[in-house]
Amino acid sequence: MHQLSSFRHRLPSIIGATFLLVTAAACEKVAAPPIPNDLVVVQGNFQTAAAGTQLPTAVIVRVRGEDGGPVEAVPVGFSVRSGGGLVEPPTGLSDANGEVRTRWTLGAHQQLHELLASVPGVESVAIIATGVVPTDLLIAQGNHQTARAGSALPVQIVLRIVGANNTPIPGVTVGMTVTAGGGSINPASATTNANGEVTVRWTLGNQPGPQNVQASALNLAPIILSANGT
Repeated sequence: MHQLSSFRHRLPSIIGATFLLVTAAACEKVAAPPIPNDLVVVQGNFQTAAAGTQLPTAVIVRVRGEDGGPVEAVPVGFSVRSGGGLVEPPTGLSDANGEVRTRWTLGAHQQLHELLASVPGVESVAIIATGVVPTDLLIAQGNHQTARAGSALPVQIVLRIVGANNTPIPGVTVGMTVTAGGGSINPASATTNANGEVTVRWTLGNQPGPQNVQASALNLAPIILSANGT
């Protein structure tokens, strides 16, 4: 009986303490998730590469809150504004560092390229790149050979397309036409590889003497290759 009486005596205090704990828990504020305040470029701005190729460095942008800290799980979109080309992936969610990365492939035959990164409710940021465009069609090897008439030249013809600073330009079609002496070129047209080069085999015509082939690409100045059949 004494214990029951003691419990009854303490019951108001227990109820009061419980009420205070519940009230305090209810009044405790849950921290709101940070809100995106701005978007900045971390890396990949102002790169240069051959037009039509992927930039060597990935583009990374960071979403920041009002305190300058990273904001996670925010959708970021990338869109090409000028120059053509594409980005992969075109969208992504910011990671624990507030960052999203993408790879940017420039459009072909364009110098000025601009990519826009955007987050809803935040000012977009532009990323700029320069595409090196074709300026010259060159003979890398195989000019001025001599072989028996009607036979293939011993060294294959290699042509190269370059831009500024001797930058190789891939993805350009080069056509070749026999202009003197007969014979044939195989293949008659080809697309430059990662080194900006095409390789073809020239078989001379059956008549001995000088033989010529003209190579051309885009609006570049055509070049003439010479050989001699014996």
